[in-house]
Order: sequence, then C-alpha cells, then structure tokens
Amino acid sequence: MRLLFVFTIISIVSYVGVAIVRWLAYRHNVLDIPNERSSHTASVPRGGGLVIVVITVVGVWVYQEFYPELVTKTLVAYTVSAIVIAVVSGLDDLYTQPTWLRLAIHSVAAALAIYGCGYLPLRHLLGRDSTLVWAFSLILTFMWIVGLTNAYNFMDGIDGIASGQAVLAGLGWVLLGWLSGQPLVTVFGLLLAASTSGFLVHNWSPARIFMGDVGSAFIGFTLAVLPLIYNTQLDLARRGLSAALVGMIFVWPFVFDATFTFLRRLRHGERVFSPHRSHLYQRLVIAGHTHQFVAVLYSSLAAVGLVVGLGWRFGIRNFSWLLAIMLPLLCLGLWFLVCRREQKTEKPLGSDLSRYADTV
Repeated sequence: MRLLFVFTIISIVSYVGVAIVRWLAYRHNVLDIPNERSSHTASVPRGGGLVIVVITVVGVWVYQEFYPELVTKTLVAYTVSAIVIAVVSGLDDLYTQPTWLRLAIHSVAAALAIYGCGYLPLRHLLGRDSTLVWAFSLILTFMWIVGLTNAYNFMDGIDGIASGQAVLAGLGWVLLGWLSGQPLVTVFGLLLAASTSGFLVHNWSPARIFMGDVGSAFIGFTLAVLPLIYNTQLDLARRGLSAALVGMIFVWPFVFDATFTFLRRLRHGERVFSPHRSHLYQRLVIAGHTHQFVAVLYSSLAAVGLVVGLGWRFGIRNFSWLLAIMLPLLCLGLWFLVCRREQKTEKPLGSDLSRYADTV
C-alpha cells in the first residue's frame, strides 16, 4: 500500500509538472513542427521529459538522504552522467546538434557510468577471469549503455509508445528490486514508472506534448545503467549478466525493433543515425494502424516480457523454456504482422523487407 500511495503522489506531481512545461513550451514556441518524417500533422509542444528527469534524479537523492543504500561514488556517477545526457538531448530538442557530438557525449556519459557503477562481468559466462575477458566486459557494457540510450531515443516516434514502455519497465524494476531485497532499485523503478505515468496522460494519442530527446535519451540511459546499480548491491561472486538480460527483456520490443531496423539499414548502406520512418512501429502506422493500437501492442508485448523475465530470473519452473521459445516467436509475430499489413495496404508492395528502404 505504501508503494501504491507514493506512486500515486509522484504521478500527480508529474502530471502537474508536465502541464506547466506544456504551457511554457507554448509560451516560448518550443514546438515540434511536422515534417516529412513526422507521424503527427500538427505542431505539438515538446520537452515534457524534463519532468521525468527532475523527478527521478531528485527523488533518488531524497531517498538516499534518508535511507543510505549506495556508495556516493556510484550515485554521483549516475547523476552526473544522466544529467549530461539530459542536457545534450535538451539542447538537441531546441537546436539540432550534430550526430557526432551526441554520440561523443553519450560515450563520455557511458564511460563515467562504468567508472562509478561498474560493468557487466563476463567471467561467469566465459568461465575465466583475464585481462581479455575484462576488456570484453567493458566493451559490452559500453555498447549496452550507448546502444539502449540511442535505441530508446529512436523508438520515441508516436504517441504513447515510449512512455508506455517506460512505465512497464519501471514497474519491472520495482518488482525485481522488491523481490531481490534491493530497496534502492525498487525506488529507481518507482520514480521512473510514476513520473512517466503522469506524463503518459498528456502523451496518449492525440498527444498534447512530446517528451523530446531530453526524456527518451534519459530513460534509455537510466534503464541501461540500472543493471549495473543492481550489481553493485551484490557480492562480487554473485554479479553476472542476469540483471542486464532481465532489463533487456523488460524493453525487448524496443530492443528488437531498433536492432532489426539498424541492421537492415546498415545492410542497405543507409545512414543509420539519420532520422527515418522505417522502424517496425512506424511501418505499422504508415500501413494504417492508429497510434493507440501500436502503443498498446508494444506495451502488451513488453508486459509479456516483464512476466517471463521475472519468472526466469527467480527460477520459476519451465520459465527458461518459455523465455527461449516465446520471445523469438513474438519477434517473428511482430515482423509477420508488419509484412501482412503492408501487403494488404500495398505500403510497400510485397513483404520483402529489402524493398522498404526505397519506399519511404
């Protein structure tokens, strides 16, 4: 009951905060103007994700002040790197920044997070502990942080999809932290889920405000770093990849869609970091599905991942097999749904994915 009460209060604060940001965005003309790549047709205020950033960062420090759970080095590293991500993303919302600069800042933030929060150890997976394994662990962690930060940003393209995923992923971390006896992880998840819930009310289709890069990049970064923070609460011998795998499963629709689209565009020699409308969720909208349908679809898929991921993490019988079979089938099902919808609407003709890059 206490968690539900806190969740409700934070959601209300977030809702009011987003309403204020929306008013300010209109007043200062901070609007997302539709273009040929947009999925909306009218100018909409952006920057609502700033409220999510403030509530999450301030909230975790308030908790730390009253219930010290984490070494200062770890929390400072997360805070500084998360704020750096939010600042460069907020500037990108106001004045488009070059891709190289964003990636450079993301890389610095990832390195800082690794320094303060640790890395994903591969020694258990590879059965050895050496300098080479350590180097691979650092590289994997770096790619995980930068990759999810950017993937989440790319996936924030229609009403309600990114905020819906964040609410579910946050609730997943609430449950994971609670069941694992890690109050700080529970608080992180609660702050993220509740603050995004308040924003989601404004962002549900037709959206009255967008979170902007300041919100989407911050959420992606936070979800990437949470497994590292989770591991800091464990003895060295118990640290592994399971927390990162569960965290990835919480947002698997985003991970699959972003990875699939990135590899397809890379194969066709496209500029993979340039704006486009060829993600699977965007293709569903182009083919005729509403924002509401696609957002609910992705949230439902994420909810399945949440249940299966937690069941696998805590060793519930047969959940390992369920995970190994169900997620690949769901990936295929999502791809098949896109192809079938495009076949029916002839946008584009046929189900050959290689043709799509030339049609948008």
